Order: sequence, then structure tokens, then C-alpha cells
Amino acid sequence: MAATDTILQGVSVTGKVGEAHRKILTPPALAFLALLHRSFNGTRKQLLERRKIRQAEIDRGVLPDFLPETKHIRENPTWKGAPPAPGLIDRRVEITGPTDRKMVVNALNADVYTYMADFEDSSAPTWENMINGQVNLYDANRRQVDFKQGQKEYKLRTDRKLPTLIVRPRGWHLDEKHVTVDGEPVSGGLFDFGLYFFHNAVELQRRGYGPYFYLPKMESHLEARLWNDVFNLAQDYIGMPRGTIRGTVLIETILAAFEMDEIIYELRDHSSGLNCGRWDYIFSTIKKFRQNPNFVLPDRSCVTMTVPFMDAYVKLLIQTCHKRGVHAMGGMAAQIPIKDDKKANDVAMDNVRADKLREVRAGHDGTWVAHPALASIATDIFNKHMPTPNQLFVRREDVQIGQNDLLNMNVPGSITEDGIRKNLNIGLGYMEAWIRGYRHEYLLTQPPRREDAATAEVSRSQVWQWVRHGVSTAEGKRIDKAYALKLLKEQADELASKAGKGNKYHLAAQYFAGQVTGEDYADFLTTLLYNEITQVGTPSPASKL
Repeated sequence: MAATDTILQGVSVTGKVGEAHRKILTPPALAFLALLHRSFNGTRKQLLERRKIRQAEIDRGVLPDFLPETKHIRENPTWKGAPPAPGLIDRRVEITGPTDRKMVVNALNADVYTYMADFEDSSAPTWENMINGQVNLYDANRRQVDFKQGQKEYKLRTDRKLPTLIVRPRGWHLDEKHVTVDGEPVSGGLFDFGLYFFHNAVELQRRGYGPYFYLPKMESHLEARLWNDVFNLAQDYIGMPRGTIRGTVLIETILAAFEMDEIIYELRDHSSGLNCGRWDYIFSTIKKFRQNPNFVLPDRSCVTMTVPFMDAYVKLLIQTCHKRGVHAMGGMAAQIPIKDDKKANDVAMDNVRADKLREVRAGHDGTWVAHPALASIATDIFNKHMPTPNQLFVRREDVQIGQNDLLNMNVPGSITEDGIRKNLNIGLGYMEAWIRGYRHEYLLTQPPRREDAATAEVSRSQVWQWVRHGVSTAEGKRIDKAYALKLLKEQADELASKAGKGNKYHLAAQYFAGQVTGEDYADFLTTLLYNEITQVGTPSPASKL
């Protein structure tokens, strides 16, 4: 206890701590967070600075390519990632969603193979959302998450094995300002990982599994190396064998696409594969090359998985993963059922089938859905075309992908006023919900689909890019600052009038206005908006909790 007290010196919690939170924010758990922060935050900050340096190089016209200094890793056929861990051998359908209690119960009751509990894009990182999510996952791992809401009871099913739980912590760029160590906010990713691991790792191992994670937003293998170091320290700290933790990396940045071999290599004993994070990948491509007129893309609806740069990314990911013996996971089916329009629902579900058929035929080992009703569609497709638990034997040795393939922006389509308005609606809808502390926004697209941080980022980045380069719409209108701001005001006014009192659309529009004029460009909308949902109270010394 004396050692814990010493470590806790300089650790403060400024978020409100309720009775249910005390089992999470224990002095030993906070001491573990402090250890992670003091061990790794310096490296994290250096890597974030490295991102800025690489961006400056790209702005000067230096295009990314495969790294010459790691050629020996890419060309060495003998090394492999870890064999699939218990509960991760068959991942043909994964459901994703935030960590609110209702979602946790519904996701674990869904007919899927794994559930990715998300502290990242589909959750607004209010203190309540983040700490209550830890409580919910703590209870779920002990099968104590049942609850009653009004007259309805939510109970975990007992008639079959529950899906394997995988947790997605926040990316390296996000802070958690409600916990400080030596006067600095802790990393959001280390906060999410640290509390979940500390409280659940032993319980999960007792049940025959391990602590499993999805790792988002990385831009280099050095960022994967940092996660691997975190994993090693964490396992050593509690006496858990190295390799018990597994991490699946979302390849959702254009720079990471050039380092897929290296990312798996850095995580080797902890690797459970890579995932095609399609919307963030499109966002990253626009973001990184936003100053380059050769990378201007048409309306978002035109940027499908079959356009050249997306097709190349998918093929290279599958080939790389299977060469190294780890899973290659497909992307999100963002559609949700349309209950009041059968014809529109049939079209939406047919689109899901086509997408999942493309993925399984390409060689993916599994896929994502955003809604339990889509699980049966995805399962049927994968069962028919993948009778084995995975397709690690599909080597895709026919694939030859180079720099030009990953950067081929030959995307047919046009830019329309309707496309601009849809982008503005999606961005405003997500930002407004985020400011109010809610999660992803379903309501503003037709047909309805899950819109989260990634699609909001695509939306604002496209409008910024179009204004920056003064392109014209298919209707012949030049897209300049005045035009973008005019459309933004119209969409904000329309959404606010429909939403009624208490909405935050005009506040969202104030933030959005600075992001669609081709001038200022925040690294992430989430960092831009974070202070709006940060409620820092009086610091509480961690040792007193």
C-alpha cells in the first residue's frame, strides 16, 4: 500500500465519481494508470509530433511509399504473427457499438461471433460515458450486467456461448482531461486500455479467453511498437504471460497502409490481424493530401470499395495478413433496417449482401455490422462462401500492389450541390449529437445508416478540399468560401428548426464553419470539440478515492 501511495502522488481525478465508479477508480487501478502514463506518454507525444513532420513533408509534395529501412521485414517470408487466440479463431461476423449498458446487453445477445465495445468513434468521450462504459464492461465480463429500464428487462442470454468481447480504446491523439498525472492529462487510449485491462484481464483468462483490443488511428509501425510496449508492461505488471493480450489494428490511415507488414511485425506475439477501416481510410486520404489538387475526390457516394485506391488497399491488406497467419477483417455495414418502407429496406439490405459477398470472395476472414438485424445477412453470406472458421489459407499471391496503386485517385463521379448538403448534414448531425454527449447519429441520412466520427470527418474534409481547390459542381457552381458558408447556414437552420428546443446545431455550425472554408483545418473534429463536453471539477487526490 505504501508503494501505491507513493505512485499516486501527483495523480488527480477531476470527473465526478459516483458510488458505482469506485470499483473502477480504485487506488491500485489509478496507480497502474499513473505507471502507464509515466512510462509511455513521452513517447506518445513524440510520435504525435512525428505525424506533424510527415504531414509537412506531404504538403511539400513528398508522396508516401513503402519504407526502404524496413524492406528486410517485408521481404522476409519466415516470420508470422501469433496463432488465433481462444475466441478469435472464427470471427466471421463482428458487431460494433458503444459501451452504454443497453448496447452491451444487446450486442452480447446478438447472433454474432464477437462484439467490439467502442470507447472511440461511436462514443462521445464525456466523463460519464467513459467511466460508465468501464463499469458496464466490468459487469458484463462477470455476467452481472442485467438491468431493468422502465417495464423492460435487459438480460444476457444463457442458451449459448456469448460473443467474444473486444475493446476499442481511443486513439493516441486523444487525451482524458478528467485524470491528470503530474499536471498532465492522461492519454485517452491508455485510460481506456489501462482500466479495462487492470480489472478484467484475470477474469477473462479465468474464463478461457484474454483481454482483446482493436487499435485505432495509427499512422506508423512505431505507433504499433508503442502499443506492444504497453502490452508487455501490463502483462508483466500482473504476472500474465506475454502474448495473452491480442490486438487487431484498424488500417484506417493511408500512411499505415504502406506499413502493414511492419505493424504486424511490431505486435507479432500480440497480433490478431488487421481490419479495413474504410471510412476513416477515406478521411485520412483526403486529409493527408488535402493541399494536392490531384487528390480531389467526387461526392462521397462515388467513393466505393471498388474504386482503384480502395480496391488496392483491400487486396494488399488480405495478402499481408494471410502471409503472416493473422486475420484480415472486412469493414462496416453501416445500414440499419428501415421499418416503415419495405421497398427502401429491401434495397438497403441488398446493398449489405453485395458488400459482404465482395468481402468474403476477396478473402476476408470476417466482417462488421452496426445493427443486430444485419447479423443474419452477413452470417448467411460468410457461411455459404466460407465454410471454414477463417480463410487464412487464401494467400492472394496473385496480388501485386505498389505505391501507384495505393495512390490511384482515378475515381469516376462528380461533385454536386446535393453531395455538399449531405456532407454538411452528416457533419452537423454528428457534431451536434457529440456536443450533447450522445453517440453516433442515425437520423439524418436517407436511407438511414450509422454515421460516426469517421463519416463526419470525410464530410468536412471533402467540403474543405473542394473549397480549397475551387472546384465546380456538376451544376456549374464554383465552390468557394461564401457558397460553402451559405449552404452550411441553410442546413443548420433546417436541422435546428426540425429538432426543436435545446438542440445544438447552431453551436455545431460555429465550429463547422471554420472547417469547410479551405483555410483552418483541425487534425480531428473530436479534438476540436472536446472542451465542449469536458466538465472538469475540483481535483480529487487519487489516494482518497
